[in-house]
Amino acid sequence: MSRIGLLSLQLLVAVVALGLWQLFATVPIFGRMLLPPFFFSNPVDVGSQIFDWFRSGVIWKHLAITLWESILAFAIGSLGGVVVGFWFARQPIVAAVFDPYVKMLNALPRVVLAPIFTLWLGLGIWSKVALGVTLVFFIVFFNVYQGVREVSATVLANGRMLGMNERQLMRHVYWPSALSWMFSSLHTSVGFAVVGAVVGEYLGSAAGLGYLIQQAEGVFDVAGVFAGMFVLSAFVILIDLAVSVVERRLLVWRPDCEEPTGPAFGRPDDKLRDEAIHSSFCAARWIASRSLSSGARSRDPLARNDGKPPSQAGCAALSCAQPTRVRRIP
Repeated sequence: MSRIGLLSLQLLVAVVALGLWQLFATVPIFGRMLLPPFFFSNPVDVGSQIFDWFRSGVIWKHLAITLWESILAFAIGSLGGVVVGFWFARQPIVAAVFDPYVKMLNALPRVVLAPIFTLWLGLGIWSKVALGVTLVFFIVFFNVYQGVREVSATVLANGRMLGMNERQLMRHVYWPSALSWMFSSLHTSVGFAVVGAVVGEYLGSAAGLGYLIQQAEGVFDVAGVFAGMFVLSAFVILIDLAVSVVERRLLVWRPDCEEPTGPAFGRPDDKLRDEAIHSSFCAARWIASRSLSSGARSRDPLARNDGKPPSQAGCAALSCAQPTRVRRIP
């Protein structure tokens, strides 16, 4: 499906949802209002509230504060999760020693920590940042840890067989393997960073989107509450788009998704196994050709100049265009 078609369907879902909300909140169905306006408001009132906020400029100060808190929480939590996740994955003894403590810290309810951070760090931004860090850190940590541990044993063994040292393995094997897992966690962490900042503001602050929502709740302004939530949603989507741009830039080596394969799709297991062996061999040759040549460029046909993984044509130069049948030894 094209991007325009996908975007059209996404907008259609939003339009239908808002239309049903407006209908049920303003038009009686069988003599009864399904969504009473006092409790649910309606999209027109919510849109008017958002427009008034931006027209008067009152929201810019609160939006800037929440943005700054969310960025700090996201950056600190993500960096800490990546560093500690790599460290634990590469040091099994350290991971085994700290395993029960990590589980205990992850099990702590974050709402309980919020008043403690306020007591320690005051009502400024750092109490909100600390709460956001506790939400982001563990998501990134567990994904990076698992990503490093899920490195293909075949590619890792081939790299070591071809003489790659630990630094080269970290750069060309472990890091690419963890990147996919890391960015998967970052997309989730964006929302949690904003949640941490808003919850902290909701519990005690003098500015921010959480403060606006808390003030609206205090006077039973349902339209103001929904307006704050819609602004937060748009805010998270924009940050997630920025993460997607960085992801596409760093994961240019990742091949495009192919059609599903397997016995259910009419492809036998032996063919899949042969293709896996073939791909592992070519990937290991490409990694070695990029890593082991410190002077002149390797003459390996798989060592391409554009920095991309070897194609089928490159493998054909080594007479391995067709996967080799491997007989299992009983």
